[in-house]
Formats: sequence, structure tokens, C-alpha cells
Amino acid sequence: MEVKSTQARRSAGRNGQRHVVDADLIAVVIAVTDGEPRVLTIGEAQALPSGPFELGHRSLQSGLRAWVERQTGHPLGYIEQLYTFADRDRTADERVQISISYLGLAREEQSDRSAHGWRSWYDYFPWEDHRAGVPAILPDTVVPGLLAWAEEAEDPNIRRDRGLRVEFAFGLDDRGWNEELALQRYELLYEAALVAEATRSWDKGNPLSIAGRSMIADHRRILATGIARLRTKIKYRPVVFELMPPAFTLLQLQRTVEALAGRLVHKQNFRRLIEQQDLVEETGETVSETRGPPAKRFRFRQTVQAERTVAGTKLPLSRA
Repeated sequence: MEVKSTQARRSAGRNGQRHVVDADLIAVVIAVTDGEPRVLTIGEAQALPSGPFELGHRSLQSGLRAWVERQTGHPLGYIEQLYTFADRDRTADERVQISISYLGLAREEQSDRSAHGWRSWYDYFPWEDHRAGVPAILPDTVVPGLLAWAEEAEDPNIRRDRGLRVEFAFGLDDRGWNEELALQRYELLYEAALVAEATRSWDKGNPLSIAGRSMIADHRRILATGIARLRTKIKYRPVVFELMPPAFTLLQLQRTVEALAGRLVHKQNFRRLIEQQDLVEETGETVSETRGPPAKRFRFRQTVQAERTVAGTKLPLSRA
């Protein structure tokens, strides 16, 4: 087996054939700006920042930080390990791609937008944004394509299993939309060959696939994993702090949460919950946001900033 990093090593497999293993460090760096969740990309927005783990790196995290800053000029702050992928059939040849992914949260500066490839994550997953209602791509393209794929199975058990998976992941038949299932939805689209990555066409033509903008190799799958992780995590830990400016209004905080969840939250319930959990405190400043009276500005309390492990931040998501 051949492992590609700074130094390549080779060994024969059981059948005497050689396989190639590429070990990459990949960063899913998320920011929220003007109510839009964005991901840091490179290569005409078709790739996440990444690079091989090299022998000179002190650790996986230090290697990742070095690659991201080298490729984007953006130093990383908060990061956590996301997942490790190792699937041979996810690349266009016989290479085994080991992807060690990390989730990073950042505050996108105004000057960073064009220079460092910040893109809305809904460009890649347009079916995930339900803030303005059910996106048209679901009933027009995604759901019909998936149901047709389910019905084409000859085995009735497989046909039934596919149909149930589609219903559950996409909230059909009054099952309700679960924003945390972003990865399962992408995996279904991949399995049904409704995304360009499934047919290996991402390097041959239009980067816009049938369902959302495509990315190289496994990068969109990794991004879906990051979205699912963050959507789950904001419900029980105040990680949203990492995405907010030092001072903000409650409306800004609400819009950030809605951007990440892809759903609206109940305004009064949200504010009541934030106040009950004692997560924020007033700064004494106000700012004009609407035609109404000036809005108070808040900051996260010092205990939240120091610990960042406070439980009980479940979001009051609107089911309307």
C-alpha cells in the first residue's frame, strides 16, 4: 500500500497489487455574515482548504492550521475534529482517500469576502434552506428524482427501504423536516446519482450539478457533515458565540441561529430562552435596526466565554 504524505511508503496488498492511500487534512470553516451561513473555500469555490499531513507537523491540528492559513491567509480560531472518511469508491481512480476533517468557526470580516472565497453553504445544499418556506428545488427536482430512484429497484424490499429512507430524511408524509439530517439527505442524493460527485463529472464540465453546486472528491460530503454537526451542537452548547461579533442585538443572534438551522425560530420564545439561560448581558449601548425604538446591544457573559460548555441552549424552532 502506498501512503502519500511528505514521504511515500509502499507495500503490497494480499493479492500482490499496490494501492494508493492519500491522507488529507480538510477544514470546514464556517462564518455567518448578514444572516447568511458561509463556508471558506478555495479553487473557484469547488474545494475546502486542505493539505496532506506532513512529517514536520507537530499534530493534526497544527498541520491543518498551517494549510488553511497558507491557502487562504485566514488564521483558524476554534476548531474541533469532525470525522475521518476512508472510502476508495469516492475518488475517480483506485486511490483510497483518507480525509481527516475538522470543523472551524470564524468571524468573517468584510474584507475577507472576495479574497478568501467565502460562499453561502446553501449554494451547495439549496434544499436545506427553509427560512422562506419549502425551497422549490425539493418538489420540483429533488423529491421526484429520489422517488423515481426508489421505484426503479426490482427487489420490493429494497424499493420499500429506499422509499422509507427518502420519506424520513426529507420529512415527507407529515413526518416533519429535521434540519439535523443534512448528511443523510446528501448521502441519499449521492446514492441516487443526483449529484455530480456520484458520476465523477465534477472535473469534466459545469460545476453546477442537478442538486446544488458540486465540489471535488468528498468535500461536499464533508461539508454536509459539518453542517449537521453544527446544527445539532447549537442546540446544547453556546458555540454560536464563536460566530458573533463582540456586541450584538438579540435580533442579530436570532438571525444567526436561523441561518445555521435553515429554519425560523419563534421570536418571543427565543428571547425568553436566551434570558432564562443567562447567556448574555447588556452592554449599555443601543443601535437602530428597524423603524422601531433602538435595540439594546448584548454580549456573551464572561462565564460563557470562559467555559463554552454551558448546556441547555435548545432552540425553539418554529414548526410553522
